[in-house]
Order: sequence, then C-alpha cells, then structure tokens
Amino acid sequence: MNLTLLTDLYELTMLAGYFELRKTKERATFDLYFRKIPSQGGYCIAAGLEDAIKYVQNLRFTKKDIGYLRSLELFSEDFLKYLKDFHFTGDIYAVPEGSLIFPNEPLIRVAAPLLEAQFLETALLNLVGYPTLVATKANRICLAADGREVIEFGARRAQGPNGALCGARAAFIGGCASTSNVLAGREYGIPVRGTMAHSWIQSFDSEIEAFMNYAEIFPKSTLLLVDTYETIEGVKKAIRVGLSLKKLGLQLSGIRLDSGDIKKLSIEARRLLDEAGLSEVKIVASNELDEWIVKDLIAQGARVDIFGVGTHLITSKDVPSLGVVYKLVAIEKEGRVLPKIKISSNVEKMTNPGIKKIVRVLGENGKLAGDFLALEEEKISLPITTFDQVFPYKKKALRGAFREVLEPIFLEGEFVYKPPFLPEIQKTMFSQVDMLEPEYKRLLNPEYYWVGLTEQLSQLKQKLILEH
Repeated sequence: MNLTLLTDLYELTMLAGYFELRKTKERATFDLYFRKIPSQGGYCIAAGLEDAIKYVQNLRFTKKDIGYLRSLELFSEDFLKYLKDFHFTGDIYAVPEGSLIFPNEPLIRVAAPLLEAQFLETALLNLVGYPTLVATKANRICLAADGREVIEFGARRAQGPNGALCGARAAFIGGCASTSNVLAGREYGIPVRGTMAHSWIQSFDSEIEAFMNYAEIFPKSTLLLVDTYETIEGVKKAIRVGLSLKKLGLQLSGIRLDSGDIKKLSIEARRLLDEAGLSEVKIVASNELDEWIVKDLIAQGARVDIFGVGTHLITSKDVPSLGVVYKLVAIEKEGRVLPKIKISSNVEKMTNPGIKKIVRVLGENGKLAGDFLALEEEKISLPITTFDQVFPYKKKALRGAFREVLEPIFLEGEFVYKPPFLPEIQKTMFSQVDMLEPEYKRLLNPEYYWVGLTEQLSQLKQKLILEH
C-alpha cells in the first residue's frame, strides 16, 4: 500500500504555499522528539525506524494521488505538476532502534529542502511514536517480570491489523521473548508461542478428554489451559497428561492460568506439579496483566514462570500516546543557517534551537552518567559543564567516555544505513538498559536522567528567547 498520502492536509497546503512563494530552494532542519516519558518512567526505547525508512524510500505521488488532490480543488496545476517528481533528497539522522532515548532528544533529525522536510512530519510521527511507546511499555513489563519470560498476547486487542503487527515487533524490541501473532512471526522472525482456547475444552464431553486429545496432536508443545471449569481440578488433570507424556519420553510444556487469584493458584499448582515429579512444567499466567500486577504477583510469592500480556501492552493502556512532536529548528537562506526557536508560556514546550547532536557519556563505573545536546559544529571534549534546558543556572559536570547517538540514515537522498537484524536490536536494548543505574529503572518515581545543553547551545537558546 502506498502511504504517501498518510499525511495531514495542512502539510500539503503548506507545501503548496511554499511552492507558490518560490521557497523550494530553502533548506530546513526539523527535530522529531517527545517531551514526556509515558507511565512516569525513567526512559524510552526507540523503535519504528525500519518503517520510517521504508516510507521515505517509497515516497512518490502516484497518478491516483495527484488525481485525488486535484479533485479537492485546492491546488494549482503547477503545484500538482511539481508533485509528479517529488521525492526525498535530503539528510536524515536517527537514534538506532533499541536505543535509550530521553525527552527533548531528537529521535530523528531531518535536514532537506523545506518542502521535503515539512512533508515528512505526519508520517514520521505516526511511524515512530507508536512503536516507541509499545517498546517502552514492553520493557517496563519485562523489568517487572524480573527475568521471567514475557509473551506478547495483544493481536486481538490491538488497534487494527497494522497495530497488531507493528506492536508485536516493538514489543520484541522492548524485551518480550515471543509473540502469539503468527504474521509477526513470519514477517519479522519473532518466535511464536501459544496455548489453547477455552472453546477447545468446551467442545469435548470432559476436560480430561480435551487435554488428552490435545497432547496426542501436539505432543512436543503441550501447554494446557486449566481454568475452564475449576482451576485446581484442571491442574490435576493436566498432571495426568504430563505423567502420560513422561512415560513416552515427552514433556508437558506448561499449564496456563487465565483467571482467579493467580498468586494462590500458582502456588498450589506448583506444589501439585512438584509433588507429581513434574517440576520442569512451566506455569503461564495471563488475564489483563500489566507491569504493576506482574510486580505485585512476584512480590507476593506467585510461582509464575511466564507472563502472557496482551491488552495493556499492545495499547499501552494507561498512556496510549507518546506525544511526539516535529519542530523546525533551523532554516538555511542564502548560505546562512539561521537557528529557530518556538516560544511558549509552557516552558516545557520551548524548543532547543539549531542543528544538534546527542552526546551520551559513560562514567568511569561503566554506567551512563548523562546526555547532553550540542550544536552540530561543536567539538566535544570531556570533562564538560552542561546546563539545564529550562533553568540554565542548574549545571552538571560530565566526565568519562562519550559517543554521539544519532547515526546517518539518508545522505543527499541516498540510503546509507545498514539496519541490524531484529535480535541484534533487542540485544542493543538489553545492553543499554544494563548501563543504567537502578534508580533510573524504578517503575514509579525514577531518578531524573540528566539531559543538558552545552554552554554554547544554552546561550543561543537564551539569546533567541530574549530576541523574541
């Protein structure tokens, strides 16, 4: 499906306005970022770059697109003719998927002719915001699970097929071990896991008959849903199946609890399984789980090995939008780059002007010490004093090793990035989260991770505020 018209109408009216005013030669730089971490968390996990890349690579107005725009009776024929050859010719830098990302840091930086850079706004916000949100939610749930496996179960509750597919990929980036979504398994190579439906059990005359038949058909992947009627009785029947499989040299993979008091039921189920000599059988829990329920279950001693999480993960139910924005930060006229700022009475909505880079500092203890934004032309050396984005009298000295976070994706319209495979992206995520001190990983009231400005950038920001 061609996604070129996945845009707000005002992107096209602005393009037409720029075109009619002969502003096609001006070059602009936009930053895509978010202002607030969802769920009161300490960080986000970047995701969605792969789909953003595909969108830019396939950005073309078809005859059908142009015919539709003509039918709106808004645009001149000269502008519609211009759109026939429209494609991306600029530069894009981005934070690689799986990376830690914090408020006001550009997830994506676009520098291109004004019309091209402007037009990408809606699509990039759509393609990057949702997967970053889900990857972050998945990571919170996986942190709460404290090393236990998490399966993404959200396909049936996702916002449409695209949400289910994109969300499954993002959940894997965030730390989920597998998905129930078969299409995601095929498209992305994510391991697929599943259990059985209550309807399977109800279709037989007895629960034990349903279990036995399932085990006969799927002897190497028998995971039984035990709560259709009475859970503990269901566990006892599952044990009979498990012992039968054991005699054949096979193994009952697990049982699944999908209702009731998961803590009490899991403890009793574990006791019965262990007493029967089936200590290897896993206990899977599901049913409207989120990070808080998972954390509480573990704290209360629940004997759950695997958590299946659906609705709250795939929709990020408590915070269903990341709130990404796309702001003009510089414009080039007659060879001069002019930094731009947006002023607001809400100080958190003020933008950081100019063409910037993200610098990440690794302290001597091997943990992240903080980030700062610097103007692209600045030469960085540590130690360095950095300044708060809102209150410049607040400072923090950073020392240690550093690296720049943004990587080139397109240069002069050419695709120059080598995307890593999905397991590598997940590995990147785990390694970066491991570099955070524990206080940044608290689910509630985490320590604020420092993202400062260099002195040069801070002074530029204050100067522009005063000018405006």
